[in-house]
Amino acid sequence: MPLTTGDPESIGGYVLVNRLGSGGMGVVFLGLAASGRQVAVKIVHTQLAEDEGFRARFRQEVAAARRVSGAFTAPVVDADPDAERPWMATLYVPGPTLAEVVEKKGPLNGKEVRTLGLGLAEALRDIHQAGVVHRDLKPANVLMAEDGPRVIDFGISRAADNQALTMTGQVMGTPPFMSPEQLRSPREVTTATDVFSLGSLLVYAVTGAGPFDADTPYMTGYQVMYEPPRLDQVPEPLRGIAERCLDKTPAARPDIAELHRMLQTLPDSLTTDAGQAGAPVVSSGEVQDPGANRNGGGAGPTPRTGRRRARLILTVLGAALAVTGVIVTTGLLVPTGGSPTPSGTARLGPVSLPDGWRPWQTVLGQDDLQTPSGHQESGCVSDDTSLYCGGEGFTVAKVDAATGRILWRAGNEPQNKQPIGVRDGLVHIYEAPNDLVRRVVALDADTKERKWEQSVSLSIPASLYGDGLLTLSAQDTELVAYGPDGDVLWESPTPQGLLCHPLVLADDPYGLCTPYEPGDGPYTLLRLDPDDGSARALASLPRKAVSLGAVGGQPLFLAPETAEDVYEGGYERPYNALLRVDPDSGRLSRTALSRPQRGAATLLNGVVYFVRTNGAVTAVSAGSGEELWQTTTETENLSAPMESKRGGRLYFANRFGRLLALDGATGAELWRTAALDDPGDAAQDTPPGVLLVKDAIVAVAGNTVFSVHPDHPTER
Repeated sequence: MPLTTGDPESIGGYVLVNRLGSGGMGVVFLGLAASGRQVAVKIVHTQLAEDEGFRARFRQEVAAARRVSGAFTAPVVDADPDAERPWMATLYVPGPTLAEVVEKKGPLNGKEVRTLGLGLAEALRDIHQAGVVHRDLKPANVLMAEDGPRVIDFGISRAADNQALTMTGQVMGTPPFMSPEQLRSPREVTTATDVFSLGSLLVYAVTGAGPFDADTPYMTGYQVMYEPPRLDQVPEPLRGIAERCLDKTPAARPDIAELHRMLQTLPDSLTTDAGQAGAPVVSSGEVQDPGANRNGGGAGPTPRTGRRRARLILTVLGAALAVTGVIVTTGLLVPTGGSPTPSGTARLGPVSLPDGWRPWQTVLGQDDLQTPSGHQESGCVSDDTSLYCGGEGFTVAKVDAATGRILWRAGNEPQNKQPIGVRDGLVHIYEAPNDLVRRVVALDADTKERKWEQSVSLSIPASLYGDGLLTLSAQDTELVAYGPDGDVLWESPTPQGLLCHPLVLADDPYGLCTPYEPGDGPYTLLRLDPDDGSARALASLPRKAVSLGAVGGQPLFLAPETAEDVYEGGYERPYNALLRVDPDSGRLSRTALSRPQRGAATLLNGVVYFVRTNGAVTAVSAGSGEELWQTTTETENLSAPMESKRGGRLYFANRFGRLLALDGATGAELWRTAALDDPGDAAQDTPPGVLLVKDAIVAVAGNTVFSVHPDHPTER
């Protein structure tokens, strides 16, 4: 990723070339030494650098990483924990993380798992010999280099001869990959905790899911401490190795030398009795009965008794964690709408699908087109029978929603934008023949014949409303409405010094006008007369306010807790109130949120859903501002949700084609699928999308569009 505004160009004598990623601690850059050697430079976030407690933890990370040196760890090259913005440089290791590999390509095969396991065992040997316990061995902290894995990020490691810097009662780690003793007594963990984490990581690598995989960190923590691991999809002999590593008693686990010998015996091919390991993961959201034997046989309590017992122990565990103040890297995101409900179709009624529908997958990319670089906005719009798609590496395409067959393509250049919409037999798309011109083009949906075209703003999107199309002029000086035949219905000059974005709220035209200078003044909401475009200033809104849509015909906006300009990658602005505007009087009503929320917000049927990049989803009432539920999905980079009219389910997709369904009433996970085998090279840089054609789920990942049944999502 390129550097962004505000990023330093160099630090400590290293020239910063690109961003590699960002997280809660800081931003990681690709840097070049004077000799040309590549390094990964982690620079601490400014706000954390002012925290002396954090500086102490960062010094510990640097010290721990310096002590460790081996073939399967990334050595420290340089560091300055006392700089104004502390930083550390490690040898750059090209390659994706294990999480990215499994997300994009699916579970590893036997040979790959053996190589991974042996490399990690050797890395842990070096780490432990240096007197360090890593304590956060997880897929995101394992880089998959060509010559073997590398263990990175010693951010919460503990040197055996130093006191832990975590305060009493605080637990730091990632619940699905933590050991029972790490949850119970974090200050007393030994090297055996890393062996437990390695066992969980190997299960994840071969199945695509961890052995302890619940809806919330609380439930996951309960499973880690009290339940047997889920190993039914883990093939032998790896299953036996995983069972040893995942023993609840630290002393019963193998040491690194024994584990290394066992991993050497793994064959090249691994299969389970139930079929190939690594099938798509489907979760019902049901609380597992603690007395049941997941690996076959054994009678336990009845499901009703088991769920009651699980909820009781979870309540006790949750209360204990609330008192001690747990810190987990996924965050404590707990559904407040009750315990998860099992999935099922009985209450959903019959499914409606396009005639002749079957599961399908279609690659839209065209090898003869030059693929542009940078952030794209691919996607599709639909009617009841067809999809109209545009994106990186392919021209506009009409796709049969029942079979995935491409019916026609239009144009000679990649669309790079989702079509605007389809209405009355016309598909409205963008066309950019060069960097200085952008047009809206109306195509006949059946024949792809060009009906009309008009030049519009280079960067501001257009929207369909009523019987017209609302745009900003090519000069960015007028809001313009075009009729179905492409004629100008009216033009409305924008106020002096303001850039106005066309908005359609409750099917009526509006303009949201912002100052050209980022730090200047509030925003202005214009009400536009649908007949002649005459504008009146309706309301003044705070800077950085976000339009959500309309509720009961009234425009609804999010008010930011802070309007400061932040140019840091991965930053998610907090919002603390909902603003409702009376469309006649302009009266502004403010409803405070029960607590600030972050993430991309979507308004659906009176509920605002906040989706964070880490996979957390929160539902907030648009009427009261009260939080309805919050859950952790453990699937990052999700799309905006799409709500099914059949049962109130919420559907999401991620960049690599993984699909997720949540119960709209409780936030409980109903099911999720594995990622696509190959969603295309554009997947990393293209936001995902999901939509419904009748009840059929259609998702876009990279240059691939595919459709699944809402009740049988793993059937492909």
